[in-house]
Amino acid sequence: MELEKHYTNRTGWLRAAVLGANDGIISTTSLVIGIAAASDTRNPILLAALAGLVAGALSMAAGEYVSVSSQADIEKADLDREKTELETMPEVELKELAKIYVAQGLDEDLAMQVAIQLTEKDALAAHARDELGINEITQPKPLQAALASGASFITGGILPFLVAFFAPIKSMVFYQYGFAIVFLALSGTIAAKAGGSNVIKAVVRICFWGTVAMVVTALAGYIFGAKTG
Repeated sequence: MELEKHYTNRTGWLRAAVLGANDGIISTTSLVIGIAAASDTRNPILLAALAGLVAGALSMAAGEYVSVSSQADIEKADLDREKTELETMPEVELKELAKIYVAQGLDEDLAMQVAIQLTEKDALAAHARDELGINEITQPKPLQAALASGASFITGGILPFLVAFFAPIKSMVFYQYGFAIVFLALSGTIAAKAGGSNVIKAVVRICFWGTVAMVVTALAGYIFGAKTG
């Protein structure tokens, strides 16, 4: 009998990778569009794209590491607290675990039997999973998330940088937007396939909000930018 295929175990790295890639495409493209709207030469555009690429990748990696580390610290504190409670008042914790199973649909006697058996096997694991909602699948991994986010930002950001390098200056804004939509659609498709979600919904969502970001940035470049020659 073939086991069902689940995607929840990919949540941690997939979220960081999707966020990094999309942010790399959108932020770098938006930056290039804003500069291109106020510049007649390629050098400022390339410099801005490169600076945005490097700074964005480091920022994403650092931010992801700090964020996921904070989540890991909170979970560790909860587990330490739960461990102490299991040592000091095991009967109270046993009844608390049984109440959780009653709330899930078991009768009181069966719920107590389940609680006793799970407590005998691994009390902390049972409380972590059923009381705190902590399990190995969703366990935060700061370094993995940071590397996935930083690397995917570079992967996404290098694409608009290459467009900035080769596209005609006079049509830079249009080339950047056109290629960005293609890149975002591809990114959304890959993410949806990897996560087992709806492809069309993912593509429409990321392309819409990417368009909003790029239009606002282009307007800012046209309105506030001083032409450089």
